[in-house]
Amino acid sequence: MGDGETERTLTRPMGAPSVPTGRRRARLLVVHPPRLRRTLRLLDEDVVIGRKPQPGLVLEDATVSRRHVVIRFADQGFSVEELGSRNGTRVNGAPLKAGTLVPLADGDLLRLGDVLLVFEAGLHRVPAPVDPQRGPQIVGEASPTVALRRALTLAAEDPAPALLVGETGTGKEFAARELHRLSGRSGAFVAVNCAALSPQLIEGQLFGHRRGAFTGADDDSPGLFRSAHGGTLLLDEIGELPDALQAKLLRVVQEGEVLPVGASAAVAVDVRIVAATLRPLQRWVDEGRFRLDLYARLSTFEIVLPPLRERRADIPSWLETLHEAWYRERDREPPTIAWDVDGLESILLHPLPDNLRGLGRIVHRGGALGDLPYRAEPLPAPAPTPPPTEATPKPTGRRKRPSRDELLRVLREGGGSVRALARHYACDRRQAYRWLDHYDLRGEIGRGD
Repeated sequence: MGDGETERTLTRPMGAPSVPTGRRRARLLVVHPPRLRRTLRLLDEDVVIGRKPQPGLVLEDATVSRRHVVIRFADQGFSVEELGSRNGTRVNGAPLKAGTLVPLADGDLLRLGDVLLVFEAGLHRVPAPVDPQRGPQIVGEASPTVALRRALTLAAEDPAPALLVGETGTGKEFAARELHRLSGRSGAFVAVNCAALSPQLIEGQLFGHRRGAFTGADDDSPGLFRSAHGGTLLLDEIGELPDALQAKLLRVVQEGEVLPVGASAAVAVDVRIVAATLRPLQRWVDEGRFRLDLYARLSTFEIVLPPLRERRADIPSWLETLHEAWYRERDREPPTIAWDVDGLESILLHPLPDNLRGLGRIVHRGGALGDLPYRAEPLPAPAPTPPPTEATPKPTGRRKRPSRDELLRVLREGGGSVRALARHYACDRRQAYRWLDHYDLRGEIGRGD
């Protein structure tokens, strides 16, 4: 087991029926305060968490009670029960009353006093140790991050093209740089955004050109492919590459050579190609908007980068990484982050639709304004959705979001309980929280009529 991990051992009385270890397994990732960061592994049994649980899992923090909560195990999964602690417990921002048992879903945020933990359901592999002198580009210990680093390690051992797929801001360039680092290639890492290339000059920019090949070509240019010779070329936003260039890129991938504009002979290049996109390329292939043969070549390794909402436990590590980078880029010594638990909790509960870009804005605001106890600003509430009428077709498949007034009424009728709200709409609590965030109604949690 890795450093900083605690695991409960499953024990039973002699003669009791055996239950396969690992049938149900989960873990709690302690993300705040930084000195307590570690993993608490949960097995098929109830376990008390507190400052001195005797026995149980220990959280040495003055804001945590001796016996703070109990994590209960049942065939349906894990639940958390508040044990009457001094500073209380919150689940996804909602206070938990003493004696109340709340089911835990993957990604739930627990707050015990001033300690923040993220619950992860399912079986998990212990991450391989990381060389602290060559820390990875992809930080964090959430399960999707561990899986992502393993996928990058596997892909790095082969020179075949790789395709990185993910929402905006999920860190595709970080992943590409990690592929390059792990590959050990001696050449440069070169990144280009295909959407930003000039439509008139894109071929010369990628493949190079000879002097006099077109107006303004006063000198020979090697192009981006030859600039990355012996290294890695990241073609970001590959879905924006024009059709005509897709065919020429396919030739480079197949033949390992480029034909500069104005040249009569091709030039061999040794380049590891990494493409990245937020576009649904598989669907675009089906629709004829992207070449099937090029997609097949680029996706020898297709690696999906999960959004931050699926690796919530990594957010503090990313804040630290982006915080340090912001100051280093400005030749300033990064000050120590004065963590504010309320501010960090607000960030961890924020939907962050643009992922690392959203965290980057928080860091920029903190650095520019000196607001180092980082806090996420609430999203503005959009106009309320009108209630459905007879002429409005009922949605199929995905549940329709209720109107703001209806959601507020049901929440208040349930005494401000998110659990009661989810039960009313027959949805899970995370969906209920998304609706509340959509209308900026989190302040109504815990408030009845």
